[in-house]
Parts: sequence; C-alpha cells; structure tokens
Amino acid sequence: MKFNSIEPFIPSGSRFEESKALFVELGFQITWDGGDYIGFERDTCKFILQRYENKEMAENLMIRLTVSNLDEFWQKINAKNLDKKFGIKLQAPTEFPYGREVNLIDIAGVCWHIGE
Repeated sequence: MKFNSIEPFIPSGSRFEESKALFVELGFQITWDGGDYIGFERDTCKFILQRYENKEMAENLMIRLTVSNLDEFWQKINAKNLDKKFGIKLQAPTEFPYGREVNLIDIAGVCWHIGE
C-alpha cells in the first residue's frame, strides 16, 4: 500500500471569489466546483479552496509548494502585479537556511512557501 496524495483544504477568507481568481492567476486549474468547495490542480499538486473565514487559523497556516524553476515562477507572477491586483504580499526569491523560496501571503492570510 502507498499513499497517493495529500490535498489540504485552504480557507478563502471573506473574499471567496477573489481567492478563486488568485489561484487561477497563479496557474492552477479548477477541476471541480462544489459551490463552497473548489478543487484546484496543476501537474501533481492539488488542493481544495474552501469558503471559510477564520483569520487566526488562516494566518497560522503555511503551505509548501515546490516548482521546477523558482526564477521563472517569480518572473511570471511578479509581472502580473498580483500584489496590487489582489492585495496580497509577495516576497522576491530569498535564501533561507532550508532553501531558496518565494513567500506569498494569500487573500485569507495563508503563507505559501514556494521553493525549488
């Protein structure tokens, strides 16, 4: 027996439709839409966006996502001005003791650690 995947439920915060649009802009595709729950996927990465607002929970949730080319990822998302468009926080690629990554704080306050 093997484990096949893990698909976290990510809170949307109070701006569900904007959160949905943000993840599409980041390159994820909607694979199913259940109203208050939406499945997102890109390559082998999946998660479920949940219409849920709990600021304390969201601001204490961190997700690690890895991409094949961090610089290419950064160039693409930075060119879209997502920070201004959605009011999110983006940090350019930064070297940390555990590796180089881009930090993105989404609309709900979830911190996405995007590494290579």
